[in-house]
Amino acid sequence: MEQLSQMNIREVEEALYKDPSPRMLIACQNDQRQGVRRLADRLIKCQQAEALEQIRIQKLLVEEKKLWKKGYLLLAGIDEAGRGPLAGPVIAGACILPAKFDLPGLNDSKMLTESKREKLFIQIQNQAIDYAIGSAEPAEIDALNILQATKLAMKRSVEGLTVRPHYLLIDALILPEIQLPQLPLIGGDRLSASIAAASILAKVTRDRLMVQLHSLYPEYTFSKNKGYGTNEHMQVLKRLGPCPLHRKSFTPVKQETSIS
Repeated sequence: MEQLSQMNIREVEEALYKDPSPRMLIACQNDQRQGVRRLADRLIKCQQAEALEQIRIQKLLVEEKKLWKKGYLLLAGIDEAGRGPLAGPVIAGACILPAKFDLPGLNDSKMLTESKREKLFIQIQNQAIDYAIGSAEPAEIDALNILQATKLAMKRSVEGLTVRPHYLLIDALILPEIQLPQLPLIGGDRLSASIAAASILAKVTRDRLMVQLHSLYPEYTFSKNKGYGTNEHMQVLKRLGPCPLHRKSFTPVKQETSIS
């Protein structure tokens, strides 16, 4: 392209990103300047990565598409965060995604960095048809057991939705008290976009809460361990015993309670 040869590299870059057409890319690839060819190669790699990401996202929508075809248009993904920690609540998220969304990187929250989760957390909130958070406190976990408390948190998250879903996609569990059709998916946060979105909402909400609760009991460094039984956490637990945020029915905490 004669016009391309008259541009400097910065101008070519601006033109290329305004018009990333095959014709423009080919012209840049054939340009005599190495810098221009690199621009084209970089954009092609970006386009290929975006195409692969779209394929991955579509794989996360297999279960959703089946249900959409059956007429269940409002699907709520349900997932939890915090079943394993020794302290703090278990948090559940419920999320209804639209059929079309733009959430690159959407995945099981455990497979994402903290910064990526935080970014997606905001994007999910902005794009979701509706979402809600439910929780069960340590005392409820101790009274019910962690499985039943998790179901309670999930139930509360569904009840917190202002838009009533037609169907629930749940990570591994069934909620018998919710009178809606449900599909439990083992490893659902890696199989369903709706559940993955819910897992991010739950995880970020819980992590933020544990950071806030750190100020009440700073000795346990909840802002760092989020209530999980790290070596540092266990050492403090042995020295001070449990605080009101600890789950006293959990064996490591119960042992320290009986010792103290």
